Amino acid sequence: MKKIAVILSGSGVFDGAEIHESVLALLAIEQEGASWHCFAPNMDQHHVINHLTGEEMAETRNVLTEAARIARGQIDDLASLDPSQYDALLLPGGFGAAKNLSDFAFKGSECTIHPEVKRVCQKFAEEEKPAGYLCIAPAMIPLIYGPGAKGTIGNDPDTAKAFTLMGGEHIKCPVSDYVLDQKRRLLTTPAYMLAGSISEAAEGINKLVKELVKIA
Repeated sequence: MKKIAVILSGSGVFDGAEIHESVLALLAIEQEGASWHCFAPNMDQHHVINHLTGEEMAETRNVLTEAARIARGQIDDLASLDPSQYDALLLPGGFGAAKNLSDFAFKGSECTIHPEVKRVCQKFAEEEKPAGYLCIAPAMIPLIYGPGAKGTIGNDPDTAKAFTLMGGEHIKCPVSDYVLDQKRRLLTTPAYMLAGSISEAAEGINKLVKELVKIA
């Protein structure tokens, strides 16, 4: 059975991992006959957002602790992730990818990636193991794979421009499909960058995961 490592960035679209994308991805992995295990950095979130009002809350939450909600406790500190023990990598989106795993939400093309996240993702790249990035998570790709890496965040012009400025090659893609960088064994899909419903997000995610497991 192929084993997929999944990196979560908290719990909740505005300050953590996008929950629908995360659950859809985990379900798709199982439906393709593979297994998953979740990881998250043991760190404070950038901030906490009230998902009812959209307002920032005066409290502190831990990314790993929050992500454990999605994983039902089947999760470990990202620092313990050994890429040699897994066949592929997957990162759901949500603002946590751009606020906790990186600071793309604040610095755009001048962003940096959390050191532990970068270490793990680059190790999968070096070992030529396939990786899937959903929604806004592909914004980190140029800093992981270097110049020329292909990926999509859908068709948002500002995000696509930042992706290009960082050295990546952005490819427009509908929510129902995914982009494959064959040379780097790298897959991306827009998910909720474009999706208007769970079923729309599922279409591209299911296709991406099917290919991810196939080439793992």
